[in-house]
Amino acid sequence: MALSNLAARVLVAVVAIPLVIGAVYVGDVVLAVTLGVVAALAARELFGIAKAADYAPLSRTGTSIAFLLPIGVHYFRVGRFVPPEIALGAMAIIALFTLALFRRSSEEHPLGAAAVTLLGVLYTAGFLSFGYALRYHNYVVTARAGSALVFYPFVLTWISDTAGYFVGRAFGKSKLMPSVSPGKTRAGAIGALVFCMLASWAYAQWVLVPNASLGLRLGVALTLGAIIGAAVQVGDLVESLLKREGGVKDSSHLIPGHGGVLDRIDGLLFALPVTYFLFTFPHVLLFVNR
Repeated sequence: MALSNLAARVLVAVVAIPLVIGAVYVGDVVLAVTLGVVAALAARELFGIAKAADYAPLSRTGTSIAFLLPIGVHYFRVGRFVPPEIALGAMAIIALFTLALFRRSSEEHPLGAAAVTLLGVLYTAGFLSFGYALRYHNYVVTARAGSALVFYPFVLTWISDTAGYFVGRAFGKSKLMPSVSPGKTRAGAIGALVFCMLASWAYAQWVLVPNASLGLRLGVALTLGAIIGAAVQVGDLVESLLKREGGVKDSSHLIPGHGGVLDRIDGLLFALPVTYFLFTFPHVLLFVNR
C-alpha cells in the first residue's frame, strides 16, 4: 500500500469515525439522517454498477427512497421493524412499479428496472436501517447502551477486514473464491473468523456488560462472533460479485484511498441485520443473561 494511499485512509478515518460515533450516540433524527445519507450514496454507487452491467435501474427514485427509508424508521419511533415499516416498504414497492409502468416501454425491461432498483434500496437503506433499530432495541435503556449495541457489528466488521487482510498477506496461498475476489485467501478468511470470535468475546466482556448490562456466555459470544464474522465476509464477497458483473474495480472514487461508500460498508450491510436478528430472537442461541 503506497504511503499516500495510507495517509488518505488515515485522514478519512480521523474525520469519519468521530462523526459516526457522535451520530450513533445522539441518535434520533441525527442518526436517521446519517444512515440515510450513507444509504443514498451507497445506492447511487450500486445503481452505477448495475448500469455498467447493462441493467436500467430507476436511479434517482431508488436513491431518494434509500435516503428516506431510515428517516421513515425514525419517524415511527420504534426500535424494531413492525407493520408501519412494512407498510412503508410496500408503498415504496408500489411507487417503483408504478413509475416503471409509465416511464419504461416493454423493450426497456420495466420489470428488471424496478427489480434492480428495489434490490438496491433494500440492500443499502434497508440493511443500514437495522443500525437505527439496534440503537433503540428493546434491551436499550440509555444512549450509552444503544451506542454499545450498535458498535458491536461495527467493531467486528473492522476486525474481520483488518485480520483478513494481514493474515491473508502473511499466510495466504490458496485463493478463497478467485472467480469472485482474486485477493481473498482461505487463510485470510479463517484468520478473520478467528479474530472476530475473539473480538466478540472481548467486546461482550468489556463493553456490552458495563455499558448495556448484556452478558454473553463465552461459548455464545464466540458463536456470535463466528456468525457475524461469516456474514461480514459474505457481504464483502457479494459486493465483489456485483462489481465483477459490472466490470468495475471500485463502486466509485468518492473516498480517497478507499474507493466508494459501498466498498467500505459492504460487510457491515450484512452484519447489521444478522446482529439485530440474533439479539431480537435470543432463544435462537439462548445467549442473553440479564
